[in-house]
Amino acid sequence: MHARAGHRRRRAALRGAAIVAGVAVVVVAVVVLVVDRPPHGVERAAERAAPALPAPALPAPTPGSAPVATNPSADAGATAAPQAAAPASRDLAESSSAPAASASRVPPPTRAEVASSAESATLRPLIVPVEGVAAADLRDTFGDGRPGHRHEAIDIAAPRGARVLAADDGKLVKLFTSVPGGLTIYQFDPDSRFAYYYAHLDRYADGLREGMQLQRGDLIGYVGTTGNAAPDAPHLHFAVFRLGPERQWWKGEAINPFGALH
Repeated sequence: MHARAGHRRRRAALRGAAIVAGVAVVVVAVVVLVVDRPPHGVERAAERAAPALPAPALPAPTPGSAPVATNPSADAGATAAPQAAAPASRDLAESSSAPAASASRVPPPTRAEVASSAESATLRPLIVPVEGVAAADLRDTFGDGRPGHRHEAIDIAAPRGARVLAADDGKLVKLFTSVPGGLTIYQFDPDSRFAYYYAHLDRYADGLREGMQLQRGDLIGYVGTTGNAAPDAPHLHFAVFRLGPERQWWKGEAINPFGALH
């Protein structure tokens, strides 16, 4: 009986020792975990102090290749919208400076080319209708743009009051004042096939009247800026047009006189 009791005590002692050993292992594990893990505040501070990872570097473009777009939303193929072209001036004489010529602008025809063209080949030789201005000093403004139409005339710049002369022989058919042309003169050629138009006159020559016959070089008026001409740009607006069968002084087909002026 004493032997059985001793055996029970040994077994209880072994179980106690196992329990103590297990508790010791748990305690040791907890201690290790606590020691190895930093406090919560220190861990967050370390995360904030950690440097950000650098962005991956883009490869350098090879010669001849297109550069790599750094903005993924950008359209690499987009180009800038072309500038709108500036609108044509109201009248060349109304601007203090002529518009700059574009690189693609077609040069105006020469005097010989205009003179040989079908539209002006039948014109009679004309004198420059402003005293003191040589034909070589003229610029062909016939094809210049105006709002909604071509200019269809030659502008001859001259000082205010310069003498305006009849470009050809023929009958003076109309003295007329208009909003765009100001003081104007309409003259027919000797065959009444063409009309000569003089505009922006400052005043008429003394004694000028409708129906009178003019001779080439006769004084008919003076250079001015009446009508829609700019006040600081006196000039003669000289135009020629082919008359229709009705011979109406206000109506006809515009002809470029540049090549006929000598």
